[in-house]
Amino acid sequence: MLRALLAALSFAIAAGTAAQPPADAAKKPAAAKPAAKAAQPRAGARPAWAELTVEQQQVLAPLKPDWASLDAERKQKWIAIAKRYPKMKQEEQERVTRRMQAWANLTPEQRRQARENYKRLAKMPREEHKKDLREKWAEYQALPAHERQSLVPSPSTDPRRQKH
Repeated sequence: MLRALLAALSFAIAAGTAAQPPADAAKKPAAAKPAAKAAQPRAGARPAWAELTVEQQQVLAPLKPDWASLDAERKQKWIAIAKRYPKMKQEEQERVTRRMQAWANLTPEQRRQARENYKRLAKMPREEHKKDLREKWAEYQALPAHERQSLVPSPSTDPRRQKH
């Protein structure tokens, strides 16, 4: 349980960081989103993979197998990340790529859980979020060493630790 929580939390943070708009975009008022957009993802939502630029395809390559199943709103979020990608520092590009690969390796259920965790954390006041993380860290630290070690993913199975 704790292992799943830690994994979901790290993926939620990773996905949230990668999907964050630039600071100036956060100042723009958001348009109201109709409830219909929250419906099931629509296969074939545009743009199709072939409609992406070569640069976008290179940046978003880890998502290619799942691209057709993404809804239009998610595609636009990933395209926005690809647009900002060339302006990122090298280490930030590497981090985004690693996190995108980790995201692509998640099952649909793990992605759903990561989104839910991210939404919950985003709604939580910053101090409460810090307190929640401190409590979970203290709970982890209180575990016996062998249990903590059993929660550490092996480098061969942890997509965050794979070097490409």
